Amino acid sequence: MSLASNDRYIDLSTGTRIWVVAAIHGDVARLESLHDQIGARFKIGDRLVYTGNVMGLGDVRATIDEILRFRRSILALPPLYLPGDIVFLRGRQEEMWHKLLQIHFAPKPADLLRWMLDRGVEPTLRAYGGDPAQGFQAAQEGLVALTRWTARLKAAMQAAPGHHAWFMSLRRYAMSGADGVLMVHSGLDPARRLEEQKDAFWWESAGFAKASSGYQDFQRIIRGFDPADAGWTEDGITLSIDEGCGRDGALSAVCVSTKGDILDRLDV
Repeated sequence: MSLASNDRYIDLSTGTRIWVVAAIHGDVARLESLHDQIGARFKIGDRLVYTGNVMGLGDVRATIDEILRFRRSILALPPLYLPGDIVFLRGRQEEMWHKLLQIHFAPKPADLLRWMLDRGVEPTLRAYGGDPAQGFQAAQEGLVALTRWTARLKAAMQAAPGHHAWFMSLRRYAMSGADGVLMVHSGLDPARRLEEQKDAFWWESAGFAKASSGYQDFQRIIRGFDPADAGWTEDGITLSIDEGCGRDGALSAVCVSTKGDILDRLDV
């Protein structure tokens, strides 16, 4: 498997340390505080990975604006940082938003919309001018109405400076070489190779624990979201850093070497 970066993942093996941020869920106040602490510790050669679920539950637009602001501040640091040095992974919330924007293709759009609303997509929907009631009404009216509804949502996201470009930049996973660190959103099926995971990164959270004894040649596997809310958990080579941000918990980040040694930890 080639380690060159592509639209699915980024290889960060040229860095020296990697900051990995847990799921944020729209908690912009905690994110601002975390950014202050990371910014004070950021060194030449550092890389930064957000593990998904930036959206959902809280103030979505303000959270994305804060992420873009901090990204600009890092890219402005000497020496020259490149856009690929800061990685955004696709989480469950981002995947649901992606599916919501294509809901006019779904065979049962009303059922799908209800399913996503039950899992926290409403704040993202409202952030871009959407209303669940309008969505259900459009689903009842049919394909044309649903297409017009999703088109308005897309236009609203594109009108928010930087939001659409950020969304289009989302990757499935990040790594620091084949024998380094693997960073994922929530899930992993250890029976499949990385290129075969498909939606396991978002939905097969129970499989993550099964990788504790080893997966391919990685020295450490880090995830940023645990739907079971078990908190910071280290087991074998796996590390789960979700402390429940956006669900009355703290926002966490870990700094690791490219081989997976834990160098620093932040909780705000």
